[in-house]
Order: sequence, then structure tokens, then C-alpha cells
Amino acid sequence: MAKPVILTLDDEAGVLDAVERDLRRHYRGDYRIIKANNGSEALNTAQELRKREQQIALYLVDQRMPEMTGTEFLVEARKVYPQARKVLLTAYADTEAAISSINEVELDYYLMKPWDPPEQNLYPILDDLLEDWHATVELPYDGIRVAGTLWSAKSHDVKDFLSRNLIPYQWLDIEADESAKELVDSVTGGHGRLPVVFFPDGSTLVEPDARGLAEKAGLQTKAAQEYYDLIIIGAGPAGLGAGVYGASEGLRTVMIEKSATGGQAGTSSRIENYLGFPKGLSGSDLARRATAQAKRLGAEILLTQEVTGVRIEDKYRIVTLADGTELSCKAMVIASGVSVRKLDVPGAAKLAGAGIYYGAALTEAAYYRGENVHVVGGANSAGQGAMFFSRFASKVTMLVRGSSLEAGMSQYLVDQINSTANIEVLTDTEVTAVHGERSLESIDIRDRNTGEVRTVRTPAMFIFIGAAAHTGFVDGVVERNRTGFIATGPNLFHGEDKLNKWPLKRDPYLLETCVPGIFAAGDVRQGAVRRVASAVGEGAIAVSFVHQYLKSV
Repeated sequence: MAKPVILTLDDEAGVLDAVERDLRRHYRGDYRIIKANNGSEALNTAQELRKREQQIALYLVDQRMPEMTGTEFLVEARKVYPQARKVLLTAYADTEAAISSINEVELDYYLMKPWDPPEQNLYPILDDLLEDWHATVELPYDGIRVAGTLWSAKSHDVKDFLSRNLIPYQWLDIEADESAKELVDSVTGGHGRLPVVFFPDGSTLVEPDARGLAEKAGLQTKAAQEYYDLIIIGAGPAGLGAGVYGASEGLRTVMIEKSATGGQAGTSSRIENYLGFPKGLSGSDLARRATAQAKRLGAEILLTQEVTGVRIEDKYRIVTLADGTELSCKAMVIASGVSVRKLDVPGAAKLAGAGIYYGAALTEAAYYRGENVHVVGGANSAGQGAMFFSRFASKVTMLVRGSSLEAGMSQYLVDQINSTANIEVLTDTEVTAVHGERSLESIDIRDRNTGEVRTVRTPAMFIFIGAAAHTGFVDGVVERNRTGFIATGPNLFHGEDKLNKWPLKRDPYLLETCVPGIFAAGDVRQGAVRRVASAVGEGAIAVSFVHQYLKSV
């Protein structure tokens, strides 16, 4: 495959040569650098590249040019390569024009001239944009292929695992592609075991489990050592926040995650209110950025590993993994998060992964283009899911048990839903049964005010109905409330309980459990504010308490 192109445009020859020189110095190994000194020339170049089926990854364009401004050029250029990242070069006097172009052309960044040194003021910005482009743009494929059917729950699980762990793959539907079916039959002998995963080296996995898939895909599943300063259980926003700060401050840090980094937030189609991202970002984008940051700073991330138990031995805290491995540490952060509750109605378990999906299930949304789908739930995650699915489905119906969206959803999201023509909201409504043999065909919904039950046809239902805490592995070790959430700090003790349950003279730190040196952060903690930014903040704060604790042991 030909290298993707970085196209730079400036009418001043000296400036253009300097930009080209800086770009070639840093990017020539992975990208072609093409320059143009006017907008017409640059547009012709882009159109020729499109005819040759070559990719432009990034435009780096001067704003002030005589024939065509940078913004005017980008308006036309987006029609040729809509997914190319767009950076505007401005002088101080052009700042207002640059800011206005953010909405006009969905500008990704504007850079003030000059940017010396480029190692500090240019390359980090472009690196981030190019990484984002690679993560979101479909290029000619030469990687992992997954063959199965849309109604195979195991096929859905594999696609979801690869997608959430940011591993590119190509989907082959054997019901729609005869050559894919023949390929699968050649591996399985026609016995119908699905999915089959094909790797670039010619090897295959049939009905793989998460561990085998992770190891084959090159993900880390085993710890590099037996002892760490800090063990973090869970790699959602709170765990990643703790991992970044722990590793950056010199602690030997490992995160243990049973599925994929990002947790529940990683499945969010759009997070609109996260500080510093005015256009919003997807949960997978946030997880990708945070994961890369944690690894760069030295944190280990073990995937497809589940913690089955925690015990205390003197000053050490020891975790046991599902494969029998034991890791020890002096300090621990529990950030194991929550999962979406299962829909407990007749027929639901049978059709999980075959029309019934828990969470956003972003990998499946495109397959229901033009269909009428249903979303169950009334919190932010359900609203974000409904907005995402509305881009594909002809109609999205939200089924909400409560009497209004406002009771459990941020107002910005309520406003978006109310202004989206193909989203219908049914309040005071619940699902009582689901129907279908091979895949979901219809659901029974009940009006909670009148008791009326009616059956509606639908091929897909996405469920967001509350959270269950992942804390069974600390049963009998730390204090939990009746629903399984971990008590910390002020929530720990009542009356004389402290005398019996807390062994130290000092009070517990804010995020500390009843066991000194074991902290909880994020959604798993009793009383937590269930917002992504709050979880990230708690992870960082927990590390500051870890440092204080380590000074005393």
C-alpha cells in the first residue's frame, strides 16, 4: 500500500520550503510529503490522488493566501477527502478566522506561526492527529479477518473484543459472501463452528476465547514481574487515570483488566462534556489515548485477566488471577467498575448477541441501517447510544421506565434527542418479553400506567438498564454496601465501628477502604459521581493517597 500523504499549502515559497523540510525530517518514513503554493494546485493534486485510490491523511494549510484562503480551500478539500485531518496555519491577526473555521470546516487544530522548535510545538500535535486518523480511517486491508454470521453470539463477542481493544479486523459474513463460506468450510470441515479468525501469517482460530485471541493478536496477558508498587484492578477511566499518574510518578504499576481498556465508558459512542474536547470524543478514542499514554509512561496493562481474590499478608496485598498467577504489591487501587445489568425477561438470554445487545455495541450498529431499532434505558449511556444509532437506523425508539428523560440524563443530551427527528421516546414503558428463533424478531412492551401490553417488531434492541458492581473478588476483605459497592473514607464507619474495624491511629484517607493501602476509585466506589471526568480524577487522587500511604510502611 502506498504511503498516506501529508499535503501542505502556502503561497510564500520560503515558508512552504521550511514547512516541507520540517515535515520530511519527521514523517518521511511513514508518509509522502506533497507541497503546493496555491489552492487550485492543491485541489488538483488531491483529486488526482483520489483517482489513484491513494490516501491524504492530513492537510497543513496557510490561512492568508491571495486567491483562496485556507478555510475556503478546506471547504473544497473536505469533499475529496472528508476524513483527512485539517490544520490551519495562522498569524496572530488571523486567529478569529481560524476559530470560526472550527465549525465551518470541522477544523482539527490551528497553529500559530512560527512554531520553533518543531519537536515541541509541531510534531506532538500532528502525531496525535495522524494517530487518530489511522485509528478511524479504513485503509486497504491486509490484517485480521473474522468470518461468521450476524446472528452468532460468539461472532459478536469476537468482533466486540477486537474493536474495544483497537485491533483492526475485516468482517466476512458467510451468509452474504459465498467465498467467505467456502473459506470457513475449508477450515471447519463444514461443521458450522463460528467464528473463524484468520491471521496475516496464515494461521486461524476457531471459536476462540478472549485469552487465545488476545495472545495471538499480540496483547499482553501475563505480568512481567511478581511484585509491583501499585496494582490497579480495572482499566476503565478511573483505572487509567491511576495508571497514568502512578507510572508517571515512578511507581512500578500494573493494571489488570478482564476485557478491554476504557470500561463501560469505552463503549460510549460520544462523550460531549469531557473537558478539552469541544467537538466531543468517543469512548474508544478516550480509551485509546489514555492507554497509549499509560504505556508510554511505563505502566503495564494485562488484558483478559480476571482477579478472583485478594488477600493480606503483613504489609503486602496479594491478588490471585483466574489462571492461578499471584501478584503482590504494597498498595492497590480497585477500579473494577460496573457492568450493564442483564434484561431478565423471557427469551432475552437466548438471543443475546443475536439482536439483543448490552451497551452501545458499536460494531453492530451499521448492520441495522434503515431498520427500526429499540434502546432500553434512560440514563446518559442510553441517550448517547440512541444518538449514535440514529445515524444508521431509520427509527430509534427509546423505552424508558421513568416518567421523563430529564430525571436521569444530562440536559444537553435530552435536547439533542428531542431535536432528532428519527428518535421516539416512550416513557413509563418496560420490556416484558422478547421473541425470535434464530435472531430477535419482536418484543412485548408494557405501558406502566395502563398495564397495556403490545408486541412490536424489531431486529435489534440495545440495553442500558443500570449497573452491577464488580466486587465479588474482595468479598470478606473490604467493606461493601448491600449492592456490592465499596465503602471508602467517610462512608466506612458509624459510631463505634471505627474502633473495631480500623487498625491505624490516623483516619482513613478519602478513597481508602477499611484495609489500609487498598483504595477504591470510580463507579465501583459507594457514593461516586458517575461521570467519566470524575472517575479519571478519582484515579489520580487515589495515587496521591498511595504515595502518602507508602511513606508510612
